Amino acid sequence: MPAGLHPRTHLSKESIFSRMSRLAQQFGAVNLGQGFPSNPPPAFLLEAARRAIGVVDQYTPPIGLSRLREALAEDLQVAPENVVVTAGATEALHALAEALYGPGDEVVMFEPYFDVYIPQARLAGATPVLVPMRLEDRWQVDLSALEAAITPRTKAILLNSPYNPTGSIFSREDLERIVALARQHDLWIVSDEVYDELYFEEAPTPLRQLAPERTFTVGSAGKRLEATGYRVGWIVTPPALAPLVAGMRQWSSFCSAAPLQAAVAEALPVARREGFYSALRSSYRSRRDLLARGLEGMGIQVFLPQGTYFLTAKFPGIEAETLVREARVAIIPGAAFYADHPAPEGLFRLAFCKKPDEIELALERLERYISVKR
Repeated sequence: MPAGLHPRTHLSKESIFSRMSRLAQQFGAVNLGQGFPSNPPPAFLLEAARRAIGVVDQYTPPIGLSRLREALAEDLQVAPENVVVTAGATEALHALAEALYGPGDEVVMFEPYFDVYIPQARLAGATPVLVPMRLEDRWQVDLSALEAAITPRTKAILLNSPYNPTGSIFSREDLERIVALARQHDLWIVSDEVYDELYFEEAPTPLRQLAPERTFTVGSAGKRLEATGYRVGWIVTPPALAPLVAGMRQWSSFCSAAPLQAAVAEALPVARREGFYSALRSSYRSRRDLLARGLEGMGIQVFLPQGTYFLTAKFPGIEAETLVREARVAIIPGAAFYADHPAPEGLFRLAFCKKPDEIELALERLERYISVKR
C-alpha cells in the first residue's frame, strides 16, 4: 500500500460553493449561491471566440498573448510589459502567493474573506492573519485592527475591492491609509479587483494608482464579460516584475486557452466603446434592488452592496442545506467566509447575477418557506 497523500490535501476539500451548486442541481433549486451569471456572454465576445478557434490554437507564452496584454494595457492604462495573463483570477492569486510568500511569512487579509485566499497562502507556506470587518448597519473596514495585525513577519496585505462577499468598496481615504501602512512596513499589496466594473455608485479607486511600486492588481474577463468559464484573468505588476511572476505560472497551467485569450483581446475595446459595462451595471443594479426589496418585504435585514453581484443579509434560524432541500433556494452561509472569528448570526450571501425571473422565483419560494417557519 503506498504512503498516504500529503497533509496539504486537506486544503482541497469540496468548497461550499461547489457543494451548494451540486445540491441546487440535485433538488431543482434556484441557485443564488455560486456567482456565475445565468445569461450568456455578450454576442461580440462569442463571435470573437468563434473567429479565433482554428486560428489561434497553440501555446502562448506564459506571460500571455501579446495582443491581449496590449488590449489590457490600453484598457487599464498601464504599460503592456507589466501585464501577465493567467488562467482566471484564481490562478493569478495562486501565482502571486507562490511569488510573494514563503515559510515564516504572514499575509494580512480581511474577514469575511474569499475562500481561495487562506489555502493559497498556506500552500505557499505562509500564515494568513485575518482582520475582521465591522458590521453594524453596513460593512466597515477596521484600519486600527489592520495596523495592529502587522508584525515583522508580515509580507503582504491582500484585499478585494469591490469586496466579495460584502459588496463594499474601499474608500480612497481607506486605501490611502492602507498604502501608508504598506510603505511604512515595506509590504507588498495584492489587490483583487475582479469586480472593478461592477459598482453602483462611484467607481472604485484602483490601488495601483496610489502605490504602483508595490501593488499587484488581479483582474478577470470572466467577471467583466459574464464568461466565468473562459478562465482568462490577469495581473498588473510593479515595473520589471511581470516576467518573474509569469515564470511562476509556467509550472501550473503554462498558459490559458489561446483562442479565448484572442477573443478577450478583441472584445475588451468593443465592451468599452459600446458602453457594455455601463449597461451591465444598470442591469445588475435593477436585479440587486429586486432582490433587496423582496427580502426586506419579508422582514429580512439586508446590507445593500456598493459593488459586485453579491448581497449579504441576515436570515435568523435558517440552515443553508435545509433551505436548498426544503425551499429549493441555494444561498451561501456566512460561516463559509470566516475562519478566525465567528460569523454574524444568521448571515448569508446571495448572488443576484441571475435572470430577474429566477430571482423572483427564489423570492416566492423563500417567502413561502419563511412564512411556514414563523
